[in-house]
Amino acid sequence: MAVVGWHASHEQISPSRLLEDVRYAEDVGFEAVWSSDHFSPWSVRQGESGFAFSWLGAAMATTALPFGVVNAPGQRYHPAIVAQAMATLAEMFPGRLSVALGTGEFSNEHITGERWPDKQARNARLRECVDVIRALLAGDEVTHHGHVHVDRARLWTLPERPPRLLATAVSEATARLAGEWAEGLITIWQPEDTLRKLIDGFRGNGGEGKPLALQVHVSWAPDEEEALRIAHEQWRTNVFEAPLCWDIATPEEFDLAAKHVRPEDMHGGVLISHDPKRFAGWLHEAIELGFDEIYLHHVGQEQRAFLDCFGEHVLPAVRA
Repeated sequence: MAVVGWHASHEQISPSRLLEDVRYAEDVGFEAVWSSDHFSPWSVRQGESGFAFSWLGAAMATTALPFGVVNAPGQRYHPAIVAQAMATLAEMFPGRLSVALGTGEFSNEHITGERWPDKQARNARLRECVDVIRALLAGDEVTHHGHVHVDRARLWTLPERPPRLLATAVSEATARLAGEWAEGLITIWQPEDTLRKLIDGFRGNGGEGKPLALQVHVSWAPDEEEALRIAHEQWRTNVFEAPLCWDIATPEEFDLAAKHVRPEDMHGGVLISHDPKRFAGWLHEAIELGFDEIYLHHVGQEQRAFLDCFGEHVLPAVRA
């Protein structure tokens, strides 16, 4: 049976409120949590940007759930620091941490002042970071010079078992590369044909038998028009396809780019409805495609009514 988890959106909700929300998500029956990791939000309207690794320590200490977090090592984060953060959390909370590594977005990475590499270079940099992180988690002393530089780094605090390393991917090409190194794959809701190609690419290049996870953006409200209003108000800056979404620098620029996005345009990237049965049906479709873990991100800033509805109606329907 697929695991159904809740997504903690640091771009939209303050860390203290997210801490209350994650405890509530556990209470209503969500089985796992995924976390974003942004330096800035996608929109000025969202208005938050808590530090994910600080929050994870508090959230994992006050719940019993497994947690995952997206991370882009190589520019904003040095891979040795990522490995240290992962090792510390995994030592405190054995068997509960997963990290999905990706190539990042300019909106988060430009803060270092370094040049933003093209996608091919970012892919190569990520692969180097993966090797560095794996070696450090294995207890090795690492020196490395390439897209990233490491000088005699060693982790002195190690977990008994390293955390699970997944890859992020939204395209077949990236998923195929991920099959070579990742212990699993996480992607976002897309058309069925796109997801099938992505899954086949991952499985056909080393990912066979490895877990598949899916993040699903949803907007629920008791009224259909309200659900659509929430999606448009909070998430219209997230409708852009790659490479545009990778290369915009600031929340203000995202808001400018989204100036002409209409409410009806939201239905592609966000599942919008007032009917819990529709959401249960969508989740069954994802499970039938082969996803082992599904993380629901309600794109509104208020989470409690959504958590109540899905805990009472959607989660039992999916499990049945």
